[in-house]
Amino acid sequence: MINKKKINEIREWLHKSQNPLFFFDNDVDGLASFLLLRKYIDRGRGVSIKSFPELDATYTRKLYELKPDVVFILDKPLVAKGFVETAKQLGMPVIWIDHHPPEQKDVIKEVYYYNPLQGKPKSSEPVSYWCYQITKKDMWVSMAGCLSDWFLPEFTKVFAKQYPDIFIEDKDPARILFSTEFGKIIRILSFGLKDTTSNVVKLLKILWKTENPYDILLGGKKYEGIIRRYLEVNKKYGVLLEKAKNHAATSKKRKLLYFQYGGDLSISAELANELLYLYPTKIIAVGYEKGSKVSLSLRGGIDIRALLAKALEGTEGTGGGHKYACGATLSAEEIPKFKNNLVKLLKDEQIKNENQ
Repeated sequence: MINKKKINEIREWLHKSQNPLFFFDNDVDGLASFLLLRKYIDRGRGVSIKSFPELDATYTRKLYELKPDVVFILDKPLVAKGFVETAKQLGMPVIWIDHHPPEQKDVIKEVYYYNPLQGKPKSSEPVSYWCYQITKKDMWVSMAGCLSDWFLPEFTKVFAKQYPDIFIEDKDPARILFSTEFGKIIRILSFGLKDTTSNVVKLLKILWKTENPYDILLGGKKYEGIIRRYLEVNKKYGVLLEKAKNHAATSKKRKLLYFQYGGDLSISAELANELLYLYPTKIIAVGYEKGSKVSLSLRGGIDIRALLAKALEGTEGTGGGHKYACGATLSAEEIPKFKNNLVKLLKDEQIKNENQ
């Protein structure tokens, strides 16, 4: 966990910053984390990080362009050393809040680093959960970030009472995510991030002035562009989901559900989440092919991160993430080898379980 002392430290950094710059992961947890902090101090700019798996050195141009006095990095597992070095040279403190396993000791020692996995007791709540502990405002924003990461915070019961018409109290976060109007809001936000940079900037400016979730659902004039984007992406998403479900129907006995697609839209994480909800006993792997690279989203009810690490052996692919949800990137020509590794590992796991 992140203790009260560290929560206060982050709060002090927010208050003392006059021109903060927030870099956040390109998902709803990252977005919600940014919104909570930005709304709390009512200043600062946000940059959605689209590079995977790290915040790469190309983002240093934003430091020169926007000249922040404090830099915040939210919900990103890796940060390029060159980025941190540049910030240091420019005299910009870097506050990095994350909940992925810390892997870069050399980079972490150069920044102010906050991660519940390094606290006592260790925990891995979404970054939007911890940002709410800092601000204690805009509970609905934190809930959107938490639920998008399939995490139910201790304030879920209170939230359900506040918004009974769009939210249900349930022990299964996936059921809430895929069967409620609040889950629809999360998808609207997620699809809104999958747009041009200029449209994402417009989205951020609208959202940091949004006071409650109903505003998004009602879709007034201010939200027309956001809803239009949602409908456009959701149509493509529905087509891909049906193809994946048809593929699942032809491979009922297989433990692995592998689905790969191409095109101009990367929504592999969203597809993988819903496929896991629909097929909870399977290991889900969704690949988005663009050019010579494939970006993979993996989900499952076992230690999928450890499984991924083994499946990547013998390839030049890279990956990581959480225990039950992670991602990877590798060349398209290495996909057959990766799939074969994955199938073999799952068979070995099945035989091991049967012999126990």
